[in-house]
Amino acid sequence: MTPRTPENPGRTAARTAGLLAAALVLGGLVAGTVPAQAAAPARTVPFAAAPAADPATVTVTGSGSASAAPDLAILSIAVEADRTTAKEAMAAQTTEAENLLRVLRAQGIEDRDIRTDSLSVMPVYTQTSGGESKVSGYQAVQSFSVKVRALDRAGQVIGAVNEAARDAGRVNGVVFDVADPGALRAKAREAAYQDAHEKAQQHARLSGHRLGRLVSLSEGESTRPGQGAASPSISADGASVPLAPGEIEEHVTVSAVYELL
Repeated sequence: MTPRTPENPGRTAARTAGLLAAALVLGGLVAGTVPAQAAAPARTVPFAAAPAADPATVTVTGSGSASAAPDLAILSIAVEADRTTAKEAMAAQTTEAENLLRVLRAQGIEDRDIRTDSLSVMPVYTQTSGGESKVSGYQAVQSFSVKVRALDRAGQVIGAVNEAARDAGRVNGVVFDVADPGALRAKAREAAYQDAHEKAQQHARLSGHRLGRLVSLSEGESTRPGQGAASPSISADGASVPLAPGEIEEHVTVSAVYELL
């Protein structure tokens, strides 16, 4: 009987490990649980929320007005001179303008309230018997804007100007105003905003909504429909001219957009 050679312990352990690995692979193939490659990690798809609907809105226009008695008169006054040459016409106009300024200062008008609006020298044409136009002389004109802050003295100032300037002077018109138009405009603006807000509240109630926040607000150009003005070319020989200042009115419009809840 041939004696058996004892196996090497290391070789026996390696063979056992190989058999176990082969068994595991075979078991996985049979069961279908060993993937060919590592599975890709799962991806999370973000949830896209539906966009919120825009809130309903209402657009309204409000108008407001405020009135006050005028406390300022603005006179439009001019002096003119006709002479043979332009130089003579300008010199004569200068004399008349200086006389006018002396009268205004004597009436208590300050220099800051007197402004030259225009100054011009132009030829004067006449027509000959043959139908041709010919320069017969020159006319120099200077117009002034004069603020009279003591309204009850405006007629007296006009009378003094007419008396001093005579044929060389013209009072082209009188406009009445308020010295601080901003305060009057602020009152009209407040009334316009209140009007717009009340209209928006009514629209919300009629449509079954509640009035939400103010989205936008814009203001239109303010107007002075009732601004008083005397007729032009006033002529008076007396010491004073009667005037009727009336009332100054300011109009403001606003446009507002509100949310409806």
